Amino acid sequence: MDQMEIPWSATGLDPLAGRVLEYLVAVRSADRDEAASAVGVSPAEAERALRHLADSALASQIGGAAPRWTAAPPRPSLGALLARRRAELARVEDLVERLSEAHEAVSGPRATDMVEVLKSQDEVPARYHQLLMGSSSEVLHLAKPPYVTGASTGVVGVPPGVQMRSVYETDGFTDAVSLRTALRGTGQGGKLRLTSQIPVKLVIFDRAAALLPIWADRPASGSLVVHSPALVTALAALFESVWERAEPLSLTRRHGLPASGRDLRTREILRMMAVGMKDETIARILNLSRRTVQQHITDAGAVLGARTRFQIAVLAAKQGWLSDQAEASP
Repeated sequence: MDQMEIPWSATGLDPLAGRVLEYLVAVRSADRDEAASAVGVSPAEAERALRHLADSALASQIGGAAPRWTAAPPRPSLGALLARRRAELARVEDLVERLSEAHEAVSGPRATDMVEVLKSQDEVPARYHQLLMGSSSEVLHLAKPPYVTGASTGVVGVPPGVQMRSVYETDGFTDAVSLRTALRGTGQGGKLRLTSQIPVKLVIFDRAAALLPIWADRPASGSLVVHSPALVTALAALFESVWERAEPLSLTRRHGLPASGRDLRTREILRMMAVGMKDETIARILNLSRRTVQQHITDAGAVLGARTRFQIAVLAAKQGWLSDQAEASP
């Protein structure tokens, strides 16, 4: 059996007890040493696992000079264990409801079923972290300056299995914090795009909750956490419209390209330049010197017959240099 697919903790068993149970159900009976050898642990560890199974009515000890153990029929014994766990979870759900009612009673207008108002400077990053860690599939992110900075703000990794799609405003995509955040997100399978203007800073978690500032020009002064399904759907539609208009960007660092890859590198630099990125930022992303980036741009201008950065971007687009197909062609 594949241990990675069996969440024994959901039954109240630790992984070792689960492995011992899997061994027992496949044999008529076994003593402690046989179980220890089968699962690769010490006899003392196997003894503790067997006692745990006995306490859970999943195994029993049979007589003899050397005590042996046998598994209980799995369907009724595990079924009874799962029924007890479900009853425990139901009691926990009731507790959650009571705690929520108590929280709302003392919080007054600050927290409702539809919108939370976060006014404290420390509340916003803490709530963001909670929502991010509670996400299971998708995070949608619109980023623009001014950014919130401070001791409590850091680069937070995206949970495993969660994809982040981010759109950054080009004028703000120059500082170290935004670059590290973008690199972290794309490094875990996320996608990044750039655009010249973003209407509002916004993060949407699993299309179930959205975080946005109360005042667009003062993000540190407070934020809203929106839970209303209708409002979250509308904000997700706003994100998708911005995403469709934005330019894709890869932040994958490439080292030691051969000479034959020079054209690909030039196209990569021109695409970043065309969406408004500064030479210093392009150099940092691609692990190049600023002078190398400028030389690629100058060489492209000579080939295209263009003298200004604007002309280079326009003519490169007309030549198809900025498309994904151009990057894939020999």
